[in-house]
Amino acid sequence: MKIVCLDLEGVLVPEIWIEFAEQTGIKELARTTRDEPDYDKLMKFRIRILREHGLGLKEIQETIARIEPLPGAREFLDRLREETQLVIVSDTFEQFAMPLMKKLAYPSIFCNRLTVDEKGQISGYEMRCKPSKLITVRKLQEMGFDTIAAGDSFNDLEMIEASSLGILFRTTDQIKRDYPQYPAIETYEEFYQIIHAAL
Repeated sequence: MKIVCLDLEGVLVPEIWIEFAEQTGIKELARTTRDEPDYDKLMKFRIRILREHGLGLKEIQETIARIEPLPGAREFLDRLREETQLVIVSDTFEQFAMPLMKKLAYPSIFCNRLTVDEKGQISGYEMRCKPSKLITVRKLQEMGFDTIAAGDSFNDLEMIEASSLGILFRTTDQIKRDYPQYPAIETYEEFYQIIHAAL
């Protein structure tokens, strides 16, 4: 049995932190896992910037409420779910993801959780497991699934490498150069066709 493991941000929805950086004018918050492979370092940096500016979960959620899926993402998921099982495997957080899942017709998602203090400021985060994406595909494989994995960032590479089919979707030129063994595609039609052919 096959199961498709998809990244969320940059693949199905815009990057939340980039959208928030644009809304607030805080350019430092536009840094993502495309730029920084060390997720813990990136999150500690983000939390520090938020505190410096007195911003908390509420302000980020207000931005998320205005985010729509990338054009064609919902249709891509609907089409794929007619043929196979899929799960979104993301390093985002429950508090960010749930409004977006509604707009994508509630696909299954494995993600993490923020810790928030009494003032509504983000104080830290809890990873579901580490490294979360790699462990997720390994456990699915132990359960008898053959995994197909796709993403756009450094933090997706472990699950892509561990899967029988790995796909880079709208990734950076640097990642394309460093990982030429994986198909690098730009459209949802290509995305669907390459997965469909592997099922």
